[in-house]
Amino acid sequence: MNKINAIADAIQSVSGVHLLNVDISAAANRTVMTFAGEPDAVVAAAYEAIKKAAELIDMQQQAGVHPRIGATDVCPLVPLAGITMDEAVKYSQQLGARVGTELNIPVYLYEHSASAPHRRALPDIRKGQYEGMAAKMQQPGWAPDYGPATFTPSTGATVIGARDILVAFNISLNTTDVTKANYIADRIRERGFNETVDNKKVHHPGLLTHLRAIGWYMADLECAQVSMNLLDYRETSPLKVWEACTALAAEVNVTLAGSELIGLMPERCLLEAGTFTYMEHEEEIPQDETIIIHRAIELLGLQKVKTFDPQKHILEYSLQHAGLL
Repeated sequence: MNKINAIADAIQSVSGVHLLNVDISAAANRTVMTFAGEPDAVVAAAYEAIKKAAELIDMQQQAGVHPRIGATDVCPLVPLAGITMDEAVKYSQQLGARVGTELNIPVYLYEHSASAPHRRALPDIRKGQYEGMAAKMQQPGWAPDYGPATFTPSTGATVIGARDILVAFNISLNTTDVTKANYIADRIRERGFNETVDNKKVHHPGLLTHLRAIGWYMADLECAQVSMNLLDYRETSPLKVWEACTALAAEVNVTLAGSELIGLMPERCLLEAGTFTYMEHEEEIPQDETIIIHRAIELLGLQKVKTFDPQKHILEYSLQHAGLL
């Protein structure tokens, strides 16, 4: 916790920045910090966080189930209001250049900031992970955008870029069998999966668009999980994901044991899920949105894995509390 607190303090040392959420996962050995403010201040805080992480975290000693390539694995800049995506891209380039030059950390730009189409998706940059990054950097098309073209084992590499709001959403299963979590993840994610039929590779597209998913075992929860990133919550919402996972879980004789949110979630996600339950049961939809949200929390099992506080975990409420809305 001392290292996590030190990184959080580095963020909060920058005037005008509000640390909205700190999400710690022991089994994943990963901490997600969400902060907001005016662009210049946010970029300065991000730099301080990356610098402090490089000082405190030795990647040669790090292990965890979550894919990663460096002490600061990824640093997204998300435009919320009063700034365009193109402007956010310029800030990401500014941050990447500074991290590469002053901290001597290899930096890859991704999403809207990507310098080439094959470097846009985070899983493609992470492929091979920390252990394979030194060799990958020497391959054609994989030199970093900023910083040294040689791998620094202690810090690894960092991914920086401007992107849209993402919902990180994990669903726990009532099993420890990771193969069942993988079965669900393979079929639900946009990229789908490949299988060999009659000695031929056959590709099966995924059920949901704008969705990335993997299966893993979470030792601290003693269960298998489907870990997902919802890249466009308007198209692929937590409700759609929950319903699809329910159906796929039945195919392998397991049930959903609850879900957890990593970071923050837009209010719309919960209003959609809560409204759905009232419509499904042909009940009158309450005028009080608080009641609808609590119904959504119950449907999605958001209190079954860890504590979910709407005031702390809904993006708009967290921004309002910080005086940013």
